[in-house]
Amino acid sequence: MRKYVEDRWHTRDVDGSRKRSTRYGVGMQFRARYFDEAGKEHAKHFKLKRDAQRWLDEVTTSVVSGQYVDPNASRLTFRAYADTWLDAQVHRDATATLYRGHLERHVYPTLGDRALGSVLRTTVQGWVKSLTVDDPETERKALSPATVRVVYTVVASVFRAAVRDRKLASTPCDGISLPEVAKARVHPLTTAQVNLLAEHVPVELRTLVILAAGTGIRQGEALGLTRDRIRLLGKNPAVTVDRQLVTKAKGETAFAPPKTAASVRTIPLPLVVVAALNEHLARFDVGDGELLFTLDGKGITRQRFGHLWRPAAQAASLTEATGTGMHALRHYYASLLIRYGESVKTVQGRLGHKSATETLDTYGHMWADSDDRTREAVDSVLGVPADPVRTGVSRG
Repeated sequence: MRKYVEDRWHTRDVDGSRKRSTRYGVGMQFRARYFDEAGKEHAKHFKLKRDAQRWLDEVTTSVVSGQYVDPNASRLTFRAYADTWLDAQVHRDATATLYRGHLERHVYPTLGDRALGSVLRTTVQGWVKSLTVDDPETERKALSPATVRVVYTVVASVFRAAVRDRKLASTPCDGISLPEVAKARVHPLTTAQVNLLAEHVPVELRTLVILAAGTGIRQGEALGLTRDRIRLLGKNPAVTVDRQLVTKAKGETAFAPPKTAASVRTIPLPLVVVAALNEHLARFDVGDGELLFTLDGKGITRQRFGHLWRPAAQAASLTEATGTGMHALRHYYASLLIRYGESVKTVQGRLGHKSATETLDTYGHMWADSDDRTREAVDSVLGVPADPVRTGVSRG
């Protein structure tokens, strides 16, 4: 890094190796300047030479320590930097679409046109609070605590990247208070509700309801199933989950990897599901390699599925406690496995959870209370009450 201290009378390098006369009127000022790695000049004026030198020394220290920040970089708007950041991320299409939507709906209206360097911790804290309350002027409804946390995570990621890119010296997302997320217990559907769902969805999706209730398969995984992914003959009928159907821009669908590596799995098919699938295949003449579930011969987008699902969910009286989306059938399947004594590891594997911790966090309350089993275990070892003569305890 080249650096200089200049005065109104003389110009010289810091080491004094170069001098030239540059007299400009009366008085004395010192201009400290340096050229960054890109060859861009940065300058600042001081009344005292020692202040100019101190500023250059501080810049030098920041460069050596890796803390150097371009003084002009913080003028970049949050929107401009966030758009560049998002385009550079290796996100799944669904994730990129989700983040883009959060930024445009919940972030850019407040922070989008602000310079990165003007966003303070209090600015971020105030923005977070605004997301938790209704806005009568824009008719925007308050976001749930869980959604607020997701949106904040995107913003915090953008500012962390800005620090790494030396656009900022530090992130304003430090010590931000977020709304608490109340962990609600899962209340599984009844079998009667599952049957009502199957009755009220379009006929093309009735078997999908039975399949999801009997395997715990996710919505995207079910919509992405093709004929070659199910095995209906033999002693061990099963479905292989190794991809999902995602909705891309302009309402197009495409195959994508499953949610996580743990989501790749083979799930045994109960006889009731085998029967439903056989009936579905015969009715809709699904060819090998073709999608099991389509509408008008096309893959089903998440938006269209939602429009068809909501009336059925209302007819089956699905609530916030049970979950109003197709995920409620996943909870139903898990509850059946637990009720019939399957282990945590088995439930984890069937659902494709990343860890047993995730399974226990979601369904731990469904396993039978261990108090009675604990008492039985101790009594079976210790046997009948102890002999009072040997214990010194009087019965009288």
